Amino acid sequence: MTAPTVGWIGTGRMGYQLALRLLNAGYDVAAWNRTRAKCEPLAEFGAEIADSPAALAAREIVFIMVSADKDLEAVIDGPDGLLTTGGRPKLIVDSSTVSPEASARVRARVEADGVQFLAAPVSGNPKVIAAGKLTVAASGPRSAFDEAQPLLATWGRGVTYVGEGETARLVKIAHNVFLGVVIQSLAEITVLAERGGVSRAAFLEFLNASVLGSEFTRYKSPALVNLDFHPTFTNVLLRKDLQLGLSAGKELGVPMPLAAATDMMIAQAIGAGYTEQDFATLVLEQARRSGYQIEPENVPVDDGLAPEEP
Repeated sequence: MTAPTVGWIGTGRMGYQLALRLLNAGYDVAAWNRTRAKCEPLAEFGAEIADSPAALAAREIVFIMVSADKDLEAVIDGPDGLLTTGGRPKLIVDSSTVSPEASARVRARVEADGVQFLAAPVSGNPKVIAAGKLTVAASGPRSAFDEAQPLLATWGRGVTYVGEGETARLVKIAHNVFLGVVIQSLAEITVLAERGGVSRAAFLEFLNASVLGSEFTRYKSPALVNLDFHPTFTNVLLRKDLQLGLSAGKELGVPMPLAAATDMMIAQAIGAGYTEQDFATLVLEQARRSGYQIEPENVPVDDGLAPEEP
């Protein structure tokens, strides 16, 4: 069977890496980004660089990865949007960070034109992509998922179909609520161990080797030990998802006391000025509440995310 032609909209830090994986897997990709310079390096790997989203309408499958509700709606229906010309892709796969409401609006607009729509939010960041450990939750028509699954599988190690409509958005929100609860708990127990005389490096080495250790605890260990807070995800973004999760809990009648407490802790970190750094800065606030100034330990710590072998 002939591989589908691919369009790609949005080549930020994540989108660029995922489009590159499709190119490396042999797919014919044409890409567009609002800031063209962020897109052009893909040409070295065989991508065609498009002048507008509309120029991708003849592609069979178009992927979108933009950062906000308004951006998604703009690339669909704005000036030179994907659906503003006569051509139509067969399938649109959206991996943007958007609300379920915006996704539902776009889905209705797309399906009214006879185009299938798949919501496919991801879990990971560029380093996770490089390690081949990205995961995807997808929702929409099962036939759309079956068509997109081989392409989504090039992104990492796990692609899960979670149902119809916007259920994948709820899965991503639930995932990020858990992310917040885990990082806050991890900050608390790491500070507890340190106040009792255990180095953070030693405590996290023990934890990561235990049945409670995970790829996430291992991945965040260098930040917690050496206080390098280069952002992978900020407290502001994390709190936005906690708020979405709490709203979903209220709507669905699911009490979420741990999420509510975590939301308060993250709000305090934001109030303390930790808005641009990585959300692992929660450990700084936990140390402050514990009455001491935390210091970098400056020791090598493996994050468990070695790049895939070529």
